[in-house]
This record gives sequence, C-alpha cells and structure tokens, in this order.
Amino acid sequence: MPGKAIRARGVVQGVGFRPAIWHLARQHRLTGSVWNDGEGVMIHAFGTDQDLAVFVAQIPLQLPSLARLDSLEVGELAGSAPSEFQIVASRHNGIDTPISADAATCPDCLAEIADPLNRRYRYPFTNCTHCGPRLSIVRNVPYDRCDTSMVEFPMCLNCQLEYADPSNRRFHAQANCCPVCGPKLRLEDKHGQILAAADPLYRVVELIRQGYIAAIKGLGGFHLACDASNAEAVDRLRQLKRRYAKPFALMARDIAMVSRYTSVSPQELSALQERAAPIVLLRAGSEALAAGVAPGDDKLGFMLPYTPLHTLLVQELDAPIVLTSGNISDEPQCTDNADAREKLAGIADYWLLHDREIVNRLDDSVQRLMDGRMRTLRRGRGYSPEALRLPPGFAESGNILAMGGELKNSFCLLKNGRAIVSQHIGDLENAAVQQDYRQAIDLYRKLNAFRPVKIAVDKHPGYLSTQYGQILAATETAEFSRRPASSCPSRGLPRGVWRWVG
Repeated sequence: MPGKAIRARGVVQGVGFRPAIWHLARQHRLTGSVWNDGEGVMIHAFGTDQDLAVFVAQIPLQLPSLARLDSLEVGELAGSAPSEFQIVASRHNGIDTPISADAATCPDCLAEIADPLNRRYRYPFTNCTHCGPRLSIVRNVPYDRCDTSMVEFPMCLNCQLEYADPSNRRFHAQANCCPVCGPKLRLEDKHGQILAAADPLYRVVELIRQGYIAAIKGLGGFHLACDASNAEAVDRLRQLKRRYAKPFALMARDIAMVSRYTSVSPQELSALQERAAPIVLLRAGSEALAAGVAPGDDKLGFMLPYTPLHTLLVQELDAPIVLTSGNISDEPQCTDNADAREKLAGIADYWLLHDREIVNRLDDSVQRLMDGRMRTLRRGRGYSPEALRLPPGFAESGNILAMGGELKNSFCLLKNGRAIVSQHIGDLENAAVQQDYRQAIDLYRKLNAFRPVKIAVDKHPGYLSTQYGQILAATETAEFSRRPASSCPSRGLPRGVWRWVG
C-alpha cells in the first residue's frame, strides 16, 4: 500500500496538532503514526493514492487554533502498513521547533468554568490544548509536562483519562488539571494570615469593591489591582507604587464594558479579542473613570481577561479594574510568592496567591492602532517566544544573537530564517532586570538549541547589553560584531536616546 512520510514544521507542538492529524487520518481511512521530535512533527501515513493526496491537502486547512504551519515536506515511504493510525511517543533528535506562546482561555474552557454541573466549575486554572500557559511554565523542550512547573501536580484519574485520549481536546495538554489535582488559590492579608474563604475569588472581589488594593498572582507575574472607578484607591495605588504619571493598565469584563469608557474601532476590537489578549491603547470616551487612571492622557489601555482566574474575578464587578504590574517602578514584575510578599508589602492590602510556579516572567503585551495598522509597542505575553518568519535569504546568515539595547530591552535570536524575539525585559540598569535578562537569554538558547556564530550589539560601550555580548563572544569564541550606531557619548543621555542595532 502506498505510504507518505510527512514532515510538519512550525508551531506544531503543545497545540493539539497530533490529535488533529489523528482525526484527519482516521477520516480519510489512513493507517500509520504521528509523533513529536526535535524538528517538529513527523507523520507516516499509508492508504490509497487518492486518500493520501486529500489528507496532505487538508492538513494546512484544518490546523488547531494555536498551530502555525511553516512548511510541509512530503516524501515517499516504503514498508508495510500498520493496522491503525496511532499517536506515538516523542523522539528526541535535536531541537528545531518553536514553543507556542501563552494563549487566552478558549470558548470551550470558558463554558466549563461557567457550568455548575461541570467538574471544573469556577476552577481558575482550567485549560486545554487550545489555550492556557506555555512559556510561563516551561523549562525545556520538547514541551512535556515533566519539563514544566506542572510536574509538581500529578494528574488525577479523570485528568489522566483525558490526557491519554486522542479524541479529547486535552490529549497531551501538559498543563491539564482540575480542582482535585491542580494548583490551588489562597487569600492572605498583609500579615501573611490566610483568610478563611470558601471561594477566595468571591472574597477578593468584595475587598476590591471596598477600596482595597490586591496583589494578584496571574499567568506571567503579579499584578496590583483596585477599582478603577474609585479615585481614592487609584490615587493611593499610584503613590504607594511610586508611579506618579504613567497611565495604569485596565481590565474589563467584556467588550461592552470597554465600550462604555472608550471609542473602539473594528481593528482595535479584533486585537482585544485575539488569543494573545494584549493591552490595546484606545481613545477615551465620554464616560470617565477615576482621574488618576491616566492623568493628562486621552487614551486608556484596556485588556480583556485572558485566564479563568481573571475571568472569574472581573465578571462580578460593575466597573473595570486597574491591573498594573506588581512591582515598584523600574523593578521587574514579581513572580515568586515570597518575593511578592516582601516587595509589595506597604502597597497591597491583600494577596491572592496560588502554588504553581511562574518559571518565566511575562509582562502584558501592548498594541496601538497607528496609521491604519495595529502596531506592537511591547511584545510579551501572548506573542513571545513564537518565531517570526523572515524573507528569503536570512536562512543563510547563520545563528546570530542580537543583544538589544539598554532601555526597554528585548533580545533576538536569528536561526534558520526565523527571528525569535524575546518578551519585553526592561531597563538593564536595574540589577534584578539584568539578572532576568541573562536568565532569559540562557532559556531561549536552551529552548532553541542555539549557539551563535555572531553576536550583534549596540556600539555604546557602556551599555550592559553590549558588555554582556562581549563576555559571551569571548567565552564562546563567537565572532563579535560591532555595528554602526548613532553617537551616544555618555550614559547620562535622556531615556530613548539610543539605538538598537541587533
């Protein structure tokens, strides 16, 4: 019987691609197998020539929502056909497949947490292969549970059955869990005492209504939350956080609530609702929130809830909440419970915590409509670490590591014609951000089996990114490449007077 060996490359791991192939193969009466490996997904399929041709043609047309197919290579396959089509174990043969980004809660999971008869009713960590955490919990590739922070939560029998069933949308969903076996919430006061509450989310909603400030551990870090319509609470947060002028980010229950306070175009509406769920800067409308939300600014930065936790939090509120990064200004967003208790003491009145480790910090992404197009102002949660495909010619350039600038840093790995742009790191003059920067570079290199042949830096010799690039070049005998940059005579220049030439 004829056979085809099919290589799929792109964002094809941890996104439900193999179950989709399994369904498609059975639909077209094929036998064979599919598996993950270091290059993506490999498919061996046997059937009639006509069935094989239709099967191959349908693969790009029936991708799961989080998948992205960069290439599909088809070759002939000899050998005898097996009796059925199976999903088989991953094979480790190098690394050349990107990790997908964390994704906002899918409609199916939203329906489950809203259904009182569902075992995941109001469970704040509900997810499946179509949504949920990815980069925020991953330590290594291939993206398997044992290399994520979910390894601390062994699945119960019901979750195991879902995980092992190719017909279930949670098949090999590495963060799969439920109230029986998954992470748990708890609410603490400023003294570290756990508050007795049957549902901590109900309790923290009441506290926000009363004007308190809550530190909330989310997907990629902590946020500080308060009622955006409460001027006293907003002003107090601004003073305690030492953020005296920059606008606060907002989260609203739904589009209807966003539209009460802003003017939203169709393009901006689409951006708000996409799976990355970024903050979108919108023109303020006639109905006002507290003046301290965005003093002197005619724009408001809104996002929609992107995890079940946030969905359950804001659905009980009649006004948006401020949801600003959980840090002191210019420091990185807190990710660890103990660190948050220490750093946010004196700001937060209450802490909504959970026991799943945030492995990688991810700030919220920011977009704005400019000149008729949505532009990304800050790339983070929802976009990184997915690779950007580059035009022809870049594949021959070799592996290049671009270190980024000193301020608002992000770095980039160029590999096989793809640009792998990191999440927003921050200003490297802060020691904690500098440490975060180095750890993120190490992680991205490990995730992509990346060794640079060239390292590109800014010409400014005082930039910490430049200095670290020199250290890496000397350590790894990579070719150190300095590229022309605008004149930067001193480190005392105003913010923004720099050029990234990575």
